[in-house]
Amino acid sequence: MAIPRAVRRYVVSDREPELQITRSSGSHVFDERGRRYVDFLTGWCVGNLGWGHPPLERVARSFRGPDYVYPGYAYEPWGELAQLLVSVAPRGLARCARATGGSEAVDIALQAAMIHTGRRRFLSLEDSYHGNTIGALSVGESSYREHMPALLPNCAKIRTPLDERALERIRKRLARRDVAAFIFEPISINLGVTEPTREIAQEIQRLCRRFGTMLIADEVASGFGRTGRLFACEHFDLEPDIMTVAKALTGGVSGIGAVLMTEDVAASLREHGNVYSTYGWHPRSTAVAIATMKYLIRRRGPLLRGVERMSEYFRERFLQMPFDDEPELRIRGMALAVDIHDEARADAIQKRCRRNGLLLDTNDGALLLLPALTIARDVAEEGLDLLVESIAG
Repeated sequence: MAIPRAVRRYVVSDREPELQITRSSGSHVFDERGRRYVDFLTGWCVGNLGWGHPPLERVARSFRGPDYVYPGYAYEPWGELAQLLVSVAPRGLARCARATGGSEAVDIALQAAMIHTGRRRFLSLEDSYHGNTIGALSVGESSYREHMPALLPNCAKIRTPLDERALERIRKRLARRDVAAFIFEPISINLGVTEPTREIAQEIQRLCRRFGTMLIADEVASGFGRTGRLFACEHFDLEPDIMTVAKALTGGVSGIGAVLMTEDVAASLREHGNVYSTYGWHPRSTAVAIATMKYLIRRRGPLLRGVERMSEYFRERFLQMPFDDEPELRIRGMALAVDIHDEARADAIQKRCRRNGLLLDTNDGALLLLPALTIARDVAEEGLDLLVESIAG
């Protein structure tokens, strides 16, 4: 693969590019030579409906609205999108703040929690990932501080897994009544599709309410059907005070993010906050997001039933694959982790997959697959056959 000279010379990246992509369609992407790859990554939970999804493409190509709307003005589609988001969100979430993507959404959520509670401390899970802004990195894994020591102070971490011991540590931290928010992914795609039991998730919510701490659900990766429910919160009957969404809201057509919050939090943010976002909910992005939401609402039942069937098909195929030892499967909808507990071997399998025409990711010794929710059975079969070939070496 030849990386374009201008990319190598002028674009800053923290990793060597693995591919040069020139086109995408459905559950496939294509490189500069025209080679086709089965995409079990979808831009990391961006292309939930597949690349080039017709309803979204039509809106994106035919958009004739304003080039831009100054954030201090009113724009009717903003209200329409906010209403659509609130209509399907967990109970209690009643307002939306505009953002350009997941990292900004998390930053706004942290600001809202501080403003509403008057507190300055945050609690999150060790090794988690919530974005790349200063605020989002501060509530992510502690290793970020090695080279960025001036990240936000007062950000404590709870070691995973989220079991009874972790729950007791959370209780002790929150009991001090100085934590503005506990932020977590209810089902953590970033931690290899890990999750607490329903009882522990519910107890975390109860503790947050008891001690006046905002519960922030980060649904940037897990939102919009990825886990088999519209939002991962639904698996645990969680009703967060604040929820962040992004990624799949426009299916990759353009960038957008949103912060959903209760009326009380919104009132505090309106009075004391600054929710100015230059490109938050750009008119074209808003139009595509509205089309996404209308599709999800209209097709919610059939779409999620299809996810359930396809998820089970993937599970059955995983159980038949020639791993040296039986892997640990962590599966929620189309968030699929095959944990072989061997980081070097998982990375080697991933590289062979790419050579063979299949794209997926790894996470601490697990293979991580995030296919489109709409992936066709024959394409799924093709990709899984390539995975078998790659495991065998």
